[in-house]
Amino acid sequence: MRRGAGSLALCLALVTTLLTACSGDGGETVRLRVLASPDLAVLAPLLGDLKDETGVDLRLDHRTDAETKTLDRDRYDLAWLSSDSYLRLTGKTAVRGLQRTPTMTSPVVIGLKPDVARKLRTQVPGGRLTWADIADAAATGTLRFGMADPRHAGSGLAALVGVATAAAGTGAALRPEDVSCDRLRGFRSGQTLTAGTGPALVDSYTDHQDGTDALITYESDLLALNATDRLHDRLEVVRPEDGMVLADFPLLLLDPAHRTAYDKVTQWLLRDSVQRRIMRHTLRRPVNTTVTRDAPLREPVGNALFYPDRPGVLGALLADYGDPGRRTTSQVVFLLDFSGSMRGTRMAALREAFAGLSGADPSASGKFTRFYRGERLTVVRFGGRVLEEKTVTVTGPEDLKALAGSVARGGYGDATALWSALDRGYRTAARELAADPGRSVSLVLMTDGENNAGLPYAEFVRRHKALPAAVRAAVRTYPIHFGEADAGELRRAAARTGGRMVDATGSSLSKAFKEIRGCH
Repeated sequence: MRRGAGSLALCLALVTTLLTACSGDGGETVRLRVLASPDLAVLAPLLGDLKDETGVDLRLDHRTDAETKTLDRDRYDLAWLSSDSYLRLTGKTAVRGLQRTPTMTSPVVIGLKPDVARKLRTQVPGGRLTWADIADAAATGTLRFGMADPRHAGSGLAALVGVATAAAGTGAALRPEDVSCDRLRGFRSGQTLTAGTGPALVDSYTDHQDGTDALITYESDLLALNATDRLHDRLEVVRPEDGMVLADFPLLLLDPAHRTAYDKVTQWLLRDSVQRRIMRHTLRRPVNTTVTRDAPLREPVGNALFYPDRPGVLGALLADYGDPGRRTTSQVVFLLDFSGSMRGTRMAALREAFAGLSGADPSASGKFTRFYRGERLTVVRFGGRVLEEKTVTVTGPEDLKALAGSVARGGYGDATALWSALDRGYRTAARELAADPGRSVSLVLMTDGENNAGLPYAEFVRRHKALPAAVRAAVRTYPIHFGEADAGELRRAAARTGGRMVDATGSSLSKAFKEIRGCH
């Protein structure tokens, strides 16, 4: 009896082992190592069913740098990311030829506190908000928002690309000329909260919601947050009228040896029943068009915005935006010609341009290029000599009125000391950089005539060469050619200092000033 009982126990043990090692379709369990974005952690409850029904055990390693670091194909069999757009752009060799399957989608949108949303909508015809409206509100200091670090998080990078694309105003993928100047400084001035990942940003927002008005992240994050009891007020989900970037959460096959297991996984994920479960569990949109979306996900995405197709464009965008957790100050020194030839319509055009930069321009481009809270602005009025220098740091409308008053003030000179004014601008810049070496300083030189007083160009060059190397390297001049100014001389000054000339003779001063906003 004991021998028979022992044999039976052995058989039962073998059966148990076989059942443990086998999948629902009779094959052996395959364990795959998966590099995963933190945004995929929400899928953990579904992975057990995936294993039971396909025999594939996905072991997800959630890493904060999953979407920005070169894929480690020796360490991982698959990668499951919220977006692979950055990797496909910057590491084309590493991802070329990889099998790719979108599994769900979610656009990057804006969550606004209800009172803030109402206030912003009343200022916009039709009440349909755009990224430009968000940038405008951030620039004036009336909107404080949180956004994940675009250098590490897919949602932050998608938001940055979306805002920059809207600022370019072309509706197409960003080009090098669209990021030659930083148009997002006003937008960035409103960011008061950041984190390395989307989930961490949501957690940080709940801890600091009293001091933050908005959250820019995936639609699914906002819907999920609204469904909890963590908020004082539910956020209103705003899908910007000028477009959104869509994440499609692709599953990538890194090791071709696991193609059979990969196919099992993707086929399971794309079943209508599973897509429905994913939708209801994650609040992300199904990729299967045969699956009816739940009510909160039926809002149209509208104009889809795309990632740039050149690595240099994305690199410039990230470099300009910098570390969102570190505040940087910017200063522009405007050197404005107040010689007698500027009287009348020319001075009216200059004052109109400054009014537009101060917030009077309601266009989308005007909202992205306006003066913003925290920006330091200097106006140097000159004729045959420097007539006045005034500096303000923008904290509200009163500072902009003071600046406008300086531009509106009369007192014209009887000559044009162009190079003396530019020399004064560089001395001002050197003084400001000595006080704050991390500050970004640029010079804008506007004139309608040729130099006929003060320093000759050669003396300006000598003095420029004598400046500290750090000042020469950091401070560029952007001349605006207007009226009878010598374009050749202005181009020469721009080239010497690393800037570029903008010609306003065929357009307007307003367009010229907007074109060089953010150039540094």
